[in-house]
Amino acid sequence: MHRKIYLLNNLKFEGVENLEVFKIDFIKKDINFSKYDALIFTSKNAIYSLDSFSDKYKEIPSYVIAPKTAKVLEKVGGNIAFIGESGHGNDFANELTPLLKNKKVLYLKAEKTVSSLVEILKENSIDIDDEIVYKTSCNKIKNNLEKNSVIIFTSPSSVECFFKNFDWDESFDAVVIGKTTLKYMPFNINAYVSSKTSVEECIKVALKL
Repeated sequence: MHRKIYLLNNLKFEGVENLEVFKIDFIKKDINFSKYDALIFTSKNAIYSLDSFSDKYKEIPSYVIAPKTAKVLEKVGGNIAFIGESGHGNDFANELTPLLKNKKVLYLKAEKTVSSLVEILKENSIDIDDEIVYKTSCNKIKNNLEKNSVIIFTSPSSVECFFKNFDWDESFDAVVIGKTTLKYMPFNINAYVSSKTSVEECIKVALKL
């Protein structure tokens, strides 16, 4: 029997139902990009936010956490200097350390972040500023979820906002996008963790359950 799969964001995939438990709000900032030699992006939402109010960032070499985020930056005409391999914030910081020596760096981020990227870079004597350019907030959802469903959690925000709307049914299975998101899951829920930090990988896991 095919199980219902709910994906807790707005990305469209065949055979998967979206449950948009949170929304993204862009925050417009007056940023003097001429001060910086390098930009750091760990989310496509930071790129979309910047693109909504500026194009000056596009000339500056950008260091991007993963290929998916790099594709978004490439599409808007940004300057990609480096694409991370790990897909995790703390590991990405360690990848960046030797590349950002003697540079003035700006990290464009969410209001809530879960990695220690800034702290790690500062500990390694990188001259870094950070700027909040977007935030997430929970939507109110009234759907009734089918029993025996698979729920895909794609971020800590998706965990927080799901459990503001729903109680967990013991017939559900959870798939999470990575170790960081797993840390935010309730301790009593066993979750399957995708081997790669991509939604596509999560869906492959969900389809096998």
